[in-house]
This record gives sequence, C-alpha cells and structure tokens, in this order.
Amino acid sequence: MSARSYRRDQGLPGRNGAHYTRCQQKRAQSCAHPSGQGRRIPCIQVLHSGANRAIGVQALTQQFIFGIQLGSLYALIALGYTLVYGVLRLINFAHGDVFMVGAFVCYYACTRWLPFRDLDTHPDLALTNTALAVIVLMLAMAACSILGVAIERFAYRPLRNGLQVGDAHFWGFVATLPAAMSYGPSSFWGRIVLWIAIGIGAGFGLRPVVLWISRRTVRTTSRLNALITAIGVSFVLEYGGLIVFGADPNFVPKVVPETTYTLFGGIRIGTAQMVILIVSLLLMALLRYVVLYTRQGKAMRALAFDIEAAKLMGIDTDGVISFTFALGGALAGAGGAMVAALTHVKITPLFGLLPGIKAFVAAVLGGPGSIPGAVLGGILMGLAEAFVAGSRFSAFRDAIAFCILIGVLLIRPRGLLGEPITEKV
Repeated sequence: MSARSYRRDQGLPGRNGAHYTRCQQKRAQSCAHPSGQGRRIPCIQVLHSGANRAIGVQALTQQFIFGIQLGSLYALIALGYTLVYGVLRLINFAHGDVFMVGAFVCYYACTRWLPFRDLDTHPDLALTNTALAVIVLMLAMAACSILGVAIERFAYRPLRNGLQVGDAHFWGFVATLPAAMSYGPSSFWGRIVLWIAIGIGAGFGLRPVVLWISRRTVRTTSRLNALITAIGVSFVLEYGGLIVFGADPNFVPKVVPETTYTLFGGIRIGTAQMVILIVSLLLMALLRYVVLYTRQGKAMRALAFDIEAAKLMGIDTDGVISFTFALGGALAGAGGAMVAALTHVKITPLFGLLPGIKAFVAAVLGGPGSIPGAVLGGILMGLAEAFVAGSRFSAFRDAIAFCILIGVLLIRPRGLLGEPITEKV
C-alpha cells in the first residue's frame, strides 16, 4: 500500500493538506495581536473607519441643523437690541424679559384663553389647533409690541424729554402691583380690579411729586442713566412677573402636530425646527422690507444717522422711536411664543434672562446697529452653542456666549459687520 493510500484510509491529511494546515496556522500566528486578541484585517479596518466617519458626519450635520434653528431664535431677539441701539445708542437690557412675556402670553392663550385641545386625546383637531396657533403668535407679537411701546414711553422717554403727568399714573400702577397681588381678594380678577383702583389713586397722589421733579431736573441723555434705567426695567418685569405669573414653572402642552422626518444619511428634522426656522426667516425678511422700503423705515434710518437733523427735518422722533420699540418687541414676542409652544420648555418669570444675554452677545458679535450683523451673529452664536452642546464639553454650552463676548470686545469691539464707533462733539 502506498503512503498516499494509507493516509487516505486513516483519514489523515495528505502532504498538500498538511501543507495547507501549516500555512493556515502560520497565517493565524502572523495575524495575531501581541495582546492575544485577533487583529482586524485591513478591509475590516476600512469598513470600521468608514462607519465612524459616517456617524461623525451625521452627528455634525444634526448639530448644524439644531444650531441654525437655535441661531434663528437668537437672531430674532438680537434684532430688537440692534434696532434700539441703532436709533438711540441704547442697550435695552429689558428686551430678554419681553421675550419671557411672549412665552407667557402663549402659555395662557394655549391653556386658558383659546379652545385648544390636547392632540394626544383629540388627534382629529390638528388643523384647528394649527389655525389657533397662528392667532397665538399674533397675540404674543401684539402684546409684546404694546409692552415695548410702554417701556419706551414711561422709562426711556422721560430721560430725553423730562417727566410728564402721565408718568405719575404709570409708576403709581407699578408701585401698587405687589400690594394688590399679595393682599387682594383670592380671585385673580378681583386682585386686578383692586390693583386698578389703588393704582389710579396712587397716580393722582404722585402727580405733585412728578411735577416737582420735572421742574428741578435737567433733561439728560447720559448713557449711564439709560443703562441703569434699562436694568431697573428688567428687574421690574422679572419680579413683577413673579407676582403676576407666580414662581412655579409652567409649560405648554402639545397643541400643534409634531412629526419627525428622516432625511438622507439618517438625519432627522422635526416640524418644530422647521416652523421656527421658516417663521424666523419670514419675520427677518419682513423686517428688512419695513426698514428699507416703508416711510417709517426711512425715518428710522434718518434717526440712526443723525437724530437732531431728523428733528429739524420735521420727523416725529418720539413716534419713530416708539415704532422701533414696537418692532423689537414683536420679534421678541414671536420668539418667545414659538419656544414655548414648540419646544415645551419650562417657563418662569426669569425665563428670558439667559436668552436675552445670549442675544445681546449675538448683537455685539455681528455689530451693534447692524441688522445683517445681528442675523449673522445670531446664527454664529447658535452654531457655537450647538457644537459645544454636542461635544464632551456640553457643560460649557452657556459659558460659550461669555467667551465669545470677551473675545469680540478684545479683538474687534465693533463686531463683524459694525461700523467704527465715533463720538460726536
């Protein structure tokens, strides 16, 4: 019997089979990792690295979309800062609290004033709720416009024109609000009626004081006085909100249909993100049209160029300034309403503090007084926060605003698109 037949009968591998087995063992030993774990062959390494790159690109794109949506909100609020600064050279630090009022108007409209139904229990009313949501947006914009005009009339205008008799009644209402809300009847409307009654009385009582002050004070437009007034108005709105709305957090339930769409590469975008982005862009385009092509917009640009010359040309400067505050308030109110209704965040009277500061940083980054700069600064601010939030340094997502502010003030104080600031003598 030959050696080949013997190996075949005994089930042993032949010479070629033994050679193949030895080759396989050597190949396994050469591919073994020194730590004892199998080493990936090159094709598997390429597949893994490609998958990691795909996941990285998807995450970056997702954060980019979130940053654009967040930046559009910051741009809306920053436009209010920019409009007021461009006309008056004044930083209205109460603007973030106007944003908060817009969110509360949305909350009360969705839960008490309008017949909204929860879509989780009434999914067939999605179209009706969507139409009501448009009304809520208009209500928030109108309420914040009125608030902006009131802030200008009773807080900032007396710095330019002196105190008037009407200021006594306004500050009488402000002074009596805590007492009426704290010690009034148990019902909300009963406290409102009591507040109106004692506010009118306090206004008449303050009339002599206001007239005495107006005769003995010098009208001034000092930036320090305006800054202190702006901070005071912010405190009035915040702690007045604590009295009126309470300190407990509130949130808007699901009142508009919400859907998430999956795009190419597994990227997801929700209807809330799309609505916020589209509405913000529409409002920015409308503001651009108002400023460039309307009579009031031309008057605003004239005041921004030279307010004294505008007065000599017969422009109603007080009316134009009030219109500017109304525009800024409407934009902030729209932002607050969209955030409250579409993101379902908790709303408190201090809700507008941090968004207001970030929007102020966005306005400074883009350039004070520059409308395109405010939009650019808002988008950059939103992108920076989104990418920091998606990294391992997510705890610093709020601190990035202050880092940007310090960097801009040190490197380019006039912002990216701002003009050099010159003092007139």
